[in-house]
Amino acid sequence: MTLVLRFILPTCLTLTLGCHLTLPVCAQEWTRFRGPNGSGLSDAKTVPAQWKESDFNWKIALPGTGHGSPVLWGDRIFTTAAEEQRGKFTVLGLRATDGGVLWKREFPLLPLAGHRFNSLATSTPTVDDARVYVCRTEAAHHVLMALDHEGKTVWERDLGPFAAQHGSGTSPILHDGMVILANEQDGESFLLAVDAATGKTRWQTPRQSKVAAYSTPCVLQAAGASPVLLFNSQAHGISAIAPDTGKVVWEFPPAFDKRSVSSPVIANGLVIGSCGSGGGGNYVVAVRPGDASGSKPPERAYEIRRSAPYVPTSVCVGDRLFLWSDAGIVSCVVASTGEVKWQERAGGDFFGSPICVDGRLFCVSTAGEVVVVKAGENFELLAKNPLGELSHSTPAVAGGRMFLRTSGHLFSVGGRKPAATPRL
Repeated sequence: MTLVLRFILPTCLTLTLGCHLTLPVCAQEWTRFRGPNGSGLSDAKTVPAQWKESDFNWKIALPGTGHGSPVLWGDRIFTTAAEEQRGKFTVLGLRATDGGVLWKREFPLLPLAGHRFNSLATSTPTVDDARVYVCRTEAAHHVLMALDHEGKTVWERDLGPFAAQHGSGTSPILHDGMVILANEQDGESFLLAVDAATGKTRWQTPRQSKVAAYSTPCVLQAAGASPVLLFNSQAHGISAIAPDTGKVVWEFPPAFDKRSVSSPVIANGLVIGSCGSGGGGNYVVAVRPGDASGSKPPERAYEIRRSAPYVPTSVCVGDRLFLWSDAGIVSCVVASTGEVKWQERAGGDFFGSPICVDGRLFCVSTAGEVVVVKAGENFELLAKNPLGELSHSTPAVAGGRMFLRTSGHLFSVGGRKPAATPRL
C-alpha cells in the first residue's frame, strides 16, 4: 500500500525536458512519491513498454521487505526496507547506474500492528541536494529523520506515538526548504513543517483525529495566487494550507465520507481526491479550489463512483484524467467535466499507483506484473511485464530509466546503453 517536493510541476517538467540520458543533470526528476509534485508524469523517451528479463539493466535483492518507492538525486537511489522478525529498519543509498550499494544504515524497529497488506517500510522518502528524509514508525515512536547522501544522520525528530488500524505509510515532501509531513492518524494528529537543514519546527497545525489518512500532499499554484499545500483526509476533506504559516487557506470538509489513502492530483485547475474502504463505497471527487479571501469557497465539481479507486492515486495528462481501480479497471475521464470516455479492465489487483511515461500508463499489480496501457482516447493494452514477485509499490523514472520495487527486489529498465569503447 504505497501511500507519498522540491519544485512545483511546471518547474520540474521544464527540468526534465531533454535530459533523460544523463542522471546527474536530471537530479530533480523523481525526488518524492510519484515524482514532480506527485503528478506521476515523465517525458522519458527511453523506457520501453515491453521487456524481458534480459533487458533489465540490473536487479538487486533488498535487505527486507517494503512497499515504499525509490527516490533519486543525480546518480543515487534511496530506498528503505524492513525485517519485522529481526526488528530492523534499513535505509539504503545505491548507485543508479548498476544498483551497487553505496551505504546501508540499520535502525532498531519494534513491531507495529497494521493491515496484512501493509509493511513497516511503506513510506516513500524524499530527497534534495544535501539530504534524504525518511519516516520510520513503531507504536511508541513516529520518527522523521534526515540522512546526508553518505548515510550519516543529520537530525531526528520523534513525533510521539502512532496509532492506526492499518499501520503507517504517509510520505514526506519538500517545499521551500521545509520537510512537510501529514501526521493524520487515529491518535493525536497534526500537519508538520520542519526546517530541512536542522529538523526544527517551522509550524505545526492541529488536526481532528478520525481515521488515519495515507495521502501525500502536493502544491497548488493557481494563477495570481500564492501557492498552497493540498492535503486529503476523511476528517478534513481537501485542505489548502499556507506553506509559510501552516494556516488553513480554504477547506472542503464534505469531500470524503470514508478513509483517504490516495494523494491529491491537480487536473485542469481542479483538485482530485478519492476515498473508500475494503468493503467498497469508493468514489473520486473533483473540487474547485477556493481563494484566500473566502469570497470564493471551494465547491464540488463532480464525483465518479463507478469503478473508482481506493488506494491507487490517479494521473492527469492534459485534460485526460486516468483512474486505475484496485480491481484493475482503468477509466479515461475528461478532467474538466468528469465525463467518462471509456472504462476497461486491464486485469489484476493493484495497490501501487499508475504513472505516465511518454504517453503510456505503467502500473504494477500486487502479483508483480507491470501493466502498460496507452494514455489515449481509446483503450489499448500495450504489454504485461512480469517481475515475479509481490509488489504494492509505484515506479520511479529518472535519467531515462524506470526503477521498479517489489517486496524484496529493486529493478532498473530502460535508458540507452553507452557506446562500446573503440579498440585501439
